[in-house]
Amino acid sequence: MSAVDALNLKGLARDERAERRLYLGLCSPAMLVVALLLFLPIGWLFWLSFVGEQGQFTTENFTRIWTEGAYVKIFVTTFEVAALVTGICLLLGYPVAYCLSQLSPRISGILMLCILVPFWTSLLVRTYAWLVLLQRKGLINTTLVDLGLIDKPIPLVHNLTGTVIGMVHIMLPFLVLPLYASMKTIEPGYLRAAANLGASPTRAFWQVFMPLSLPGLIAGLVLTFILCIGFYITPAVLGGGKVQMIAQRIENSVNLYPTWGPASALGVVLLLLTVLSLVFSHWAVTRWRRRIGM
Repeated sequence: MSAVDALNLKGLARDERAERRLYLGLCSPAMLVVALLLFLPIGWLFWLSFVGEQGQFTTENFTRIWTEGAYVKIFVTTFEVAALVTGICLLLGYPVAYCLSQLSPRISGILMLCILVPFWTSLLVRTYAWLVLLQRKGLINTTLVDLGLIDKPIPLVHNLTGTVIGMVHIMLPFLVLPLYASMKTIEPGYLRAAANLGASPTRAFWQVFMPLSLPGLIAGLVLTFILCIGFYITPAVLGGGKVQMIAQRIENSVNLYPTWGPASALGVVLLLLTVLSLVFSHWAVTRWRRRIGM
């Protein structure tokens, strides 16, 4: 390398550093605002979790969570319901997203409205609509009894069944939308190339299409699972108090205790478990990709 080339490289590197400092200076006010809005409430939550009933510093709020079996059971129930709802959304959402990605733009756009219109409807309205449909004298039980398919109403609400049905209906678009966006970026030529090399349609799907759709699938699964962990309205209405999730317990702690400490401690534990879930999912996906050579 000549001396002139070395000087040019040094000049380019200097200009690049100056440009980065300029961009950092321009973004600093917005980054500061975002940092304050993000970390200040979380920091305040952590502080309140160590405040006792008399305003003293204590760890009794966290000790209560681990010593009382009811809290541990509620956390287990929360993650079990979230995993169940996410699994059902996967079974229902992947075929829907795949069909939408294979249809013409005009038809897929019309069908996409069928997914987005309920998504735009109020969460509370959709939850109470399911309550009307699933209750003992609701439309579903009344129709089944009138048709003679059942002798007495089936308990479809105020239990795990009603909670899962309502949550799946609300969470399904959060899986379909990122998955559909990922599938639309897959070139159809890849599948034709696999067919030309002798792969059957089934083999081409599993070995070509499915791996390429994984980024959207993983994003949808993680988003659905994380949102399910913090769900409140639907389990409270359709569960009828028989399906206790952690968000409901936090609300009860606010009304039960004279300070925000117990509720804040539950929120901190939920936040930490959510972060651990994200870290574990990232680790599992990274290891799986390395294993298959992606």
